[in-house]
Amino acid sequence: MTELLRSEWIKFRSVRGLVIGLLLIPILTAGLSVLTASGSQCGWGYQTPSGQQESGGCSAPTGPGGELVQDTFYFAHQPLTGDGSITVRMTGLASSALQPWAKSGIIIKANTVPGSAYAAMMVTGAHGVRMEWDYTQDTAGMPGGVSAATPRWLRLIRAGDTITGYDSADGTHWTKVGTATLAGLPATVQAGMFAATPSDQVTANSSAAIIATGTFDHVSIAGNGTGGTWAGTFVNSGPPNPPGQSGPGGFQQTSTGFTVNGQGDIAPDVPGNNDSTGTPISHALNGVFVGLIVVIVVGAIFITAEYRRGMIRTTFAATPARGKVLAAKAIVLGSLTFVAALIGCAIAIPLASHQLRNGGNVVDPLTALTWLRVVIGTAAVFAAIAVLALALGAIFRRGAAAVSTAIVLIVVPYFLAIALPNLPTVLSDWLMRITPTAAMAVQQTIPRYPQVPAPYGPSWGFFPLSPLAGFAVLCAWTGGALWLAAWLLDRRDA
Repeated sequence: MTELLRSEWIKFRSVRGLVIGLLLIPILTAGLSVLTASGSQCGWGYQTPSGQQESGGCSAPTGPGGELVQDTFYFAHQPLTGDGSITVRMTGLASSALQPWAKSGIIIKANTVPGSAYAAMMVTGAHGVRMEWDYTQDTAGMPGGVSAATPRWLRLIRAGDTITGYDSADGTHWTKVGTATLAGLPATVQAGMFAATPSDQVTANSSAAIIATGTFDHVSIAGNGTGGTWAGTFVNSGPPNPPGQSGPGGFQQTSTGFTVNGQGDIAPDVPGNNDSTGTPISHALNGVFVGLIVVIVVGAIFITAEYRRGMIRTTFAATPARGKVLAAKAIVLGSLTFVAALIGCAIAIPLASHQLRNGGNVVDPLTALTWLRVVIGTAAVFAAIAVLALALGAIFRRGAAAVSTAIVLIVVPYFLAIALPNLPTVLSDWLMRITPTAAMAVQQTIPRYPQVPAPYGPSWGFFPLSPLAGFAVLCAWTGGALWLAAWLLDRRDA
């Protein structure tokens, strides 16, 4: 087998077109990724009363877990030092267009800086009572909506770094909803009521911001530093407000209770949700699309060129075990393609990410292990697709037929699912489940969050299968094609 591998390697390097194609894989993958990233711009701007233009890039704070988050809401609060609690009765949550994940309730937050640690008990537009903390954590409480006839009592109790949430229908019988441990919570935190709602309301004649309104009474806050004047803060993780504008929302205190109005969201920064500014790392690998086309051509030509020149007869005469010939070609081609793609991806991600940041974009942070998974996983996808194209070349024995079939199986679904954001999510999801393109799930770095209303389609960097399951789909296609190619090689004349 060693001699057979050496023979196939010599064949590969002796064909100038194959060597050029191999070199083009990292060049095109990295070059086009950087080029497309250079044209991506994100930012804000406004004119000051003096006529000066102010502008800047997009921004997104980092949550306690290191992920990008949205942290925009209106907050009526008081300081709470040490242990304590806050209890309210909610009698309403309203909006001009109530969103399912509109939210209002009580919150204990490290401070009013966007991205700081928090725990909250809330009533939502269509998902009942929830306890959420540190942006990614969510657990359900009482179901149903809230009104004066069906109020919801909410309570948060702080004991050191631990926040425990409770709900009740009558203020007497309480049910524990969840417990959050907020590591490093400062001695003095901010506790109070909040309101937020994602999205904008767009009508035929105007686009108006949706404001959620929470109605509270029986407000009770206990602990050191509480009992004074309530302060109002528009916590804003988005673009800065123009001079003289405090941001949407506010609160009113009456003899019977409070109303708090707010806009925004307290959640992970998921592409496609609300005013998301985070850019998934897959956008730093846009050159993969063209690189895959080169891989398909190289993989198909590696065997069809021998058929075209009649050299395949000599190959099979020297090695009658045709399956071994196919296996040797697959090993040589897959190894070379893997190395070339690995180089291209390793160059593309840092350079394209740098260009994205220069354009004001916020690139989602990656851990070292995630970075390795994306780079190595994408290179493995290149290798598997090259072997699939090789198998198709052995099946059809014609380069045009093999390349065309591979493009229909791989490139067309990729283009439809990734490049057409208006494609129905159901259709794009199925394309990414059953075609070899499912393997592109290796590039997903942001999880799906049930509490975040995002499109979660492939064009936003989300895939219906896990990275491992998606790659397994490609391996199944490649393995099946190799089996069929080996079966046909044994039954057809060279």
